[in-house]
Formats: sequence, structure tokens, C-alpha cells
Amino acid sequence: MRKSPKNKTITLIKDEERSLSNQILSENDKFVEDSVIHGDSLQAIRELPDSFVDLLIADPPYNLSKVYSGSFFRKMSVAEYQGWLEKWISLIPRVLKPDASIYICCDWSCSPMIYNVASDYFRVINRITWEREKGRGALRNWKNCSEDIWYFSNGDNPKFNLSSVKLKRKVIAPYKKNGIPKDWQDTIDGKFRFTSPSNLWTDLTVPFWSMPENTEHPTQKPEKLIAKLILASSDEGDMVFDPFLGSGTTAVVAKKLGRKFLGIEAEREYCLISQKRIIMASENKRIQGYEGGVFLERNTMQHQSSKPDRKEYNDLKGMLF
Repeated sequence: MRKSPKNKTITLIKDEERSLSNQILSENDKFVEDSVIHGDSLQAIRELPDSFVDLLIADPPYNLSKVYSGSFFRKMSVAEYQGWLEKWISLIPRVLKPDASIYICCDWSCSPMIYNVASDYFRVINRITWEREKGRGALRNWKNCSEDIWYFSNGDNPKFNLSSVKLKRKVIAPYKKNGIPKDWQDTIDGKFRFTSPSNLWTDLTVPFWSMPENTEHPTQKPEKLIAKLILASSDEGDMVFDPFLGSGTTAVVAKKLGRKFLGIEAEREYCLISQKRIIMASENKRIQGYEGGVFLERNTMQHQSSKPDRKEYNDLKGMLF
């Protein structure tokens, strides 16, 4: 069936599969930077070198029964799922640099289990909750439309680049001092200020069929979400590692932002999609919702252009810093 012209979902063309397959590593291959490894994470992590990761972003299967391409992840008991978490989390410290940052994604049901296991290995820094505006309605329960990201560090001095993750937010009650805007600016698009990010994120859009980053992966994370983690906790040239790469979002965003990357994915189809997206990222580095070094609120419209005014950004940044 032909897709609608407005459907931008990234899919594989049969002729692409052979060339993409040749670019993917197996779990027994020698480690190469900026690569996708097709294999089991538990085995592949054991083959990786010591202390090479600056930032780890993990989006493991949540404790839900779900089909991922050709495989089925079965919901487990709490004890079983914590045991599964223990198997791969216990392998992570060896590959991390001394002050590496670690982010692990989860939903409400497995959030306590992530904390219980990972806090035995890493220092707990924070828990981010983000609004996942998609979600099934429930007749006898609150609609579930949030997910968590646990933020850990492997040492006492993790990187945190606050100025890289400011949010451009509309000013609802503008305050002036001596007639001059205080920490905000009146622009042709409205009144805005740059605010420090909190651990509650409400500016994200889950990828859907008309977005250029969308794939058919059932639990794909927004590029904008991953961009926040990467910009906050790494510098250009740092190594970003994702042991559950899925459709490749972590690798794609790392490439767009000038970081090195390595990802492991068990499903061959998702490895191929990841590699295709990585190639596409070489030509188009745009991240929806992140323009000109600024994170925009969800559905923010820019005047005459999708790009913020650079002078406006620099002027206000000078006021804040």
C-alpha cells in the first residue's frame, strides 16, 4: 500500500537492506566508534572496552507484554524483572568513565525497580518525568500519559551544561523594573524568556506519521527528548552509548550534535532502520523543537521562519548569564 504524501514514516526499501547490513557490526566484531551492533546486549557489552563511555542513555523494554519487530517481550513478575535489570545494569560500570552520566527510561510501573537496582551501582541525582501526550484512555483509571527517566552518575562530578538546555517559554505575567523587561524580551512573536529546565517536561511530542523522524518502532522516543539529555550531559566529541538502541534515536541525535556513538539492538530490522536514519542525519541535522540552539515549547510558532532570532537569543542569554 502506498503511503500518503504527508506520511513521512521512515521505512526500509528492499534494495537498501544489503548495503545497510554491510554497515552493521555483530556482537563479536571489534569495537568501532559511530556504529550499530546487531546482537544481544548482555553478550555485546562484555566485548566492549573498559571506561570508554561519557554518557549512557538506556531505553530498555518496559515490564509490559509487547511485540518488537520479530520478537515478543513478556511481562514478568517484579522479582523477575528486577533480576533481568540486574543482569545488564551490573555490566555497565566497567564501560563507563569515572564521572559518566547515566539516564534510564521507564514507565511508572517499573520506575521503582529501576531505582532499586541502579542505585546499588550509581549515585542517584534526579528523576525526570515527561508528558507523553499519546496514551490510551481508561474507563476506570487515570489515563497514563507520563514516563520517567532516572538520572544517575558514575562519580561525584558529572557534566551538566545548563546553558545548553534552556527552554524558550512564553511569559504569562511579564514583570518590568523601571519600565524595562526583567529577564524577558518583547519580540514580534510575543513575550519570551529563557528558563532553567526542571525535572518536569511538558514540551515534547511523541513521533507520529507526519514527523520526519517517525518510524514503525512501537516505543520510539522523540529526538528532542534525547537531545536534552545529550546536550546537558556531554560535550562535542564525547562517546554516547545506548545498549537498547531501538530505531536509533540516540545514535541519530548524537550524530546531529557532534558526539560519537555506539548502539546495540537485538532486532535486525531496527538496526537497519537505525543505520538508515544515521545516514540521513549526515545530510539533515535538524531536530524538531530545537532551533538555533534553543528548545521551544510544544507547538511554538516562529514568525516567518522556523528558526529563532539569533540576536534575540544572544541578547537574552547575556542577560541571564
